[in-house]
Amino acid sequence: MDGSYPLALWAALIILLLISAFFSGSETGMMSLNRYRLRHQRKKSAGARRAAKLLAKPDKLIGLILIGNNSVNILAAIIANMLAIHYVGKAAAPWVATASLTILVLVFSEVTPKTIAAQNPEWFAFKASHILKPLLQLFSPLVWMVNTLTNGMVSLLGFDPNKDRDDGLDSEELKSLVDISGHKLSASHQEMLRGILDLENVTVEDIMIPRNEVKGLDLEESIDDLMTSILDSEYTRQPIYEGDINNIIGIFHGRKANHLLRSKNVTHSTIKRFAEEAYFIPESTTLTKQLLNFRQTKNRFAVVVDEYGEVQGLVTLEDILEEIVGDFTTNTADEVEEVVAKNDGSYEINGAATVREINKATGWTLPTDGPKTLNGLALEQLESIPDGNVSFLVEGYRFETEQINGTMIKKIRVTRMRQKKIPED
Repeated sequence: MDGSYPLALWAALIILLLISAFFSGSETGMMSLNRYRLRHQRKKSAGARRAAKLLAKPDKLIGLILIGNNSVNILAAIIANMLAIHYVGKAAAPWVATASLTILVLVFSEVTPKTIAAQNPEWFAFKASHILKPLLQLFSPLVWMVNTLTNGMVSLLGFDPNKDRDDGLDSEELKSLVDISGHKLSASHQEMLRGILDLENVTVEDIMIPRNEVKGLDLEESIDDLMTSILDSEYTRQPIYEGDINNIIGIFHGRKANHLLRSKNVTHSTIKRFAEEAYFIPESTTLTKQLLNFRQTKNRFAVVVDEYGEVQGLVTLEDILEEIVGDFTTNTADEVEEVVAKNDGSYEINGAATVREINKATGWTLPTDGPKTLNGLALEQLESIPDGNVSFLVEGYRFETEQINGTMIKKIRVTRMRQKKIPED
């Protein structure tokens, strides 16, 4: 036998193994591409555009890759068997060829290229698309035939071969996407994105200034008291009402104070005349919806009412924006921080603090589907207003009342209980 014969077989086997490695790596690289990043890269990369077109019809792409990979692997098996016959004879050839080719294919044509492609999907896929695109055009009849047979088998198994892949993400999945992109986004940008995604799950009731904290202008008070309230107010807008907060007749804007001061004789009617129309919204309105409503109506201030029309509080555009970007202002010297960390790991919390604020400040998971404030959560658990300080547990958190004022628990110390570790088997 000519000495060049085994050399030619070895050369053919090496070429086939390299082709098999190409198809194996192409499959992993194409399927590992980040679809969202690919959409962005299509604008500036020809390779990304080619890869996107190939992935638009994944059944054809996979059909081509598998036809190519299986064809060269079968041909490589034939050549490996011929080489084994040449070296060890016909009796042992099948065993030697199978063992040798299995190792060669696994190492050089499967694991190695797939590992490289999985770690560098864009690099591999974009380069492979140069070859895969013309191959798909060349072997399109064969690919069509294989896909037709395959789709028939898929249908027989009870699946829809024409079902499109759903790449859409819900808000929770988008949050996870933001979390895993931490090394590419600053902490502040991550918080803003999470805040935007949370808007749909939060209602104005969760962030409003509650009724008992609303400072407005009662027209049953004297003019002197009303002018003092207007001039000393820290708020830009104040509701105007008569006797009861439920009787809101308008909103007074602080910029109108100069007009009042220029008036020679300020009366209740004068203040009424400067009032803007009040904008009422239901307490169940989501922040996403209300943000759009503020933009549409050109309002920045709304009165929150319940299903019976009773005023529950106030909400402003700034309150919603703070849910996205955080507080615009820091606490001044005369303001009391609502959540104060203690050295023993507990927190001293104002009873008026909302459960959402507490969770954001501490990283806890206190239940938010019930009462909105810590005082409300405590009273729901106790089912009565305690005569003295008490201690109780809520879902792994220990509550200790520290200050009770009439019908409200003013201060509570909350400690997260350590959870026992479950021993591994």
